[in-house]
Amino acid sequence: MQYSAQSIEQKKNLSSSVSEPIYILMVDDLQENLLALEAVLNSPRYHLVFAKSGEEALKCILNYDFAVILLDVQMPGLNGFETAKLIKERKKSRHIPIIFITAISQDIQHITQGYQVGAIDYIVKPFNPETLRSKVAQFVQIYESHTKSLHEMNWQTTSELEKMNKELRITKMDLTKNTVFSSVLQKALQDTIVTFDEDGTIISVNPSVRNMFGYEEDDLIGSSIEVLLHSVESEVSGETPITFDMLMPNFIGRMIEAKAKRKNNIIFPVDLYIGDAMVEDYQLFVCTIRDISERKEVELLRKQQVDQLEHAVEERTLELLSMNHQLHREREEKSRVTDDLMLSEGRFQQIFEASPCMMAIRSLQNPVFIAVNKNWVASTGYTMEELKEDGYQWEISKDINGIEEKFHENEWQTPFKNQRVFFTLKNGEQKQGLLSTEIITIENKNCVLIVLNDITERLAFEKEMARLDQLNLVGEMAAGIAHEIRNPMTTVHGFLQIGKSNPSNLSLEHMELMIDELDRANKIIKEFLTLAKNKTSDKRKYSLNKIIEIIYPLINAEALLTGKKVNLQLDDCPELYLDEKEIRQLLLNLALNGLEAMDAEGILTIRTFCQEQHLVLEIIDSGTGIDEEILNKLGTPFFTTKDNGTGLGLAVCYRIAERHKARIKVKTSENGTRFSVYFEIVEGK
Repeated sequence: MQYSAQSIEQKKNLSSSVSEPIYILMVDDLQENLLALEAVLNSPRYHLVFAKSGEEALKCILNYDFAVILLDVQMPGLNGFETAKLIKERKKSRHIPIIFITAISQDIQHITQGYQVGAIDYIVKPFNPETLRSKVAQFVQIYESHTKSLHEMNWQTTSELEKMNKELRITKMDLTKNTVFSSVLQKALQDTIVTFDEDGTIISVNPSVRNMFGYEEDDLIGSSIEVLLHSVESEVSGETPITFDMLMPNFIGRMIEAKAKRKNNIIFPVDLYIGDAMVEDYQLFVCTIRDISERKEVELLRKQQVDQLEHAVEERTLELLSMNHQLHREREEKSRVTDDLMLSEGRFQQIFEASPCMMAIRSLQNPVFIAVNKNWVASTGYTMEELKEDGYQWEISKDINGIEEKFHENEWQTPFKNQRVFFTLKNGEQKQGLLSTEIITIENKNCVLIVLNDITERLAFEKEMARLDQLNLVGEMAAGIAHEIRNPMTTVHGFLQIGKSNPSNLSLEHMELMIDELDRANKIIKEFLTLAKNKTSDKRKYSLNKIIEIIYPLINAEALLTGKKVNLQLDDCPELYLDEKEIRQLLLNLALNGLEAMDAEGILTIRTFCQEQHLVLEIIDSGTGIDEEILNKLGTPFFTTKDNGTGLGLAVCYRIAERHKARIKVKTSENGTRFSVYFEIVEGK
């Protein structure tokens, strides 16, 4: 709403029943900017005054009391900074808050200059209407509160001064005749009234001095006025103690703020007024002292509220700047992520298509193929269109130790890594492969990325290589076994030659020796066959702990014969696919070796436990350990440290472990030897 100077003067003359208007000055050389500000701040409470130059704004300030000034920076003639500086130099207008609004001077130098000349805010166009409206409303509220306080104080002070002057005039006219009346009046007042002479000696005080200062009236009669007064604030010299010489004539006829001192030495703020009068040629002075402690507390509270408001505005401004900076960084980050995502998708597509492995993407919600690469089509013979047909069923199953086991659909929810599988081509041929999967998200849908390697030819090659290795081993061992069998055969042959020439020379002892030599040869041949032949394992689901418990009495009986003990420590373990007879032989060989390595009262410990993806069987003896040279030859056929050993026991153990895809680890020290057999635990088994 726009008002001319004449209409504003008319409103000033309205009756006191109408509330005073809130004047807001808007200074801009462009009419459209003034209209925009008017649209934002239009309110029945506000009286908006327009000025199109700095000079016109200064004239308006001489005539009206404004709550806030909205000032443009760039203007012909006096610019915004110069206008603001002149406004702040005038005593009447220096308290008016100034908000700079500009669309041009946005650099930090101009903003700093705006604050230096006295602005309380600096708004850059285009501005947020709600923000501007809120800030103006806050300053209007501060203005109203301040104006109200000033009016109340001025009215109260003026009223009291008029009353006191009237009383002083009456007292001056006839002080003697109105002594009683003056005494009653002084008792009724809350302010302390002190009468003193030209030497500063107190002549009289009213009863209020008791409540305000703690003195009795008689205590102060004849004392100096300096007893009640403490100090006064000065802009030049700061806090200065009050003396009687300072009071005359500087404070006569003036209302000043000072500090008074109670009888208990407590200092408190007061309003001090001193008037003079001539009574029968004697100059007397009347001093009115008002306690303004409560007023000061209210003023301090209001100042704190204003400071808090200014601090809140500053914090909010900084917060908005920080949010703007954060938004800019998020926008840049989003752009960068989008570019990286597009680049990543392009790379994935190239890898997917060019991969030598068979790769496919399959939906988990509706188990159909979404995409396959060229190698998948070339290897399986199925096209993408055939894979998407409703009747297509992917023929794939898990390879569990040579046994086919179908996949359950919920198993695809968990990633696989190098899972042995059987899969069927379009022509019906069955292949073996390694399956690896990973769960991915495409268009907010869970899918599985499938990588399949055909290992059929590799397995065939490995099988042939194993057969050749076995033949090579048999060839190498043939020379060794020939030597081992030749010894007992030589003994038997010699005794038979003796018996041929003279049968009476063969005693029963000779016959038993020949039988022992033949048994020894038979044992060597039997263990050699166990080691050399490619035996088909009869693997079934067994509990390793049960096998140990079954064979434990035999091992324990052997231990008791030599004064030794066997300790079992069996944890709960899952079942495995095992050949029971081979595992018994492995356990017996390792346990008997451990018993033979210990002296009497030695303890052999057999324990089982799970470690990550393995079930571990440990045989621990308390012997003297194995020498480093011997340790490196463990498992070598026909190598033995026993007098009657064949050197094939550990070789058979290593062979059995190999057929069960297990690993044997040996750890030895002077306190004993630990043989650990690691069986792999197949997931889901």
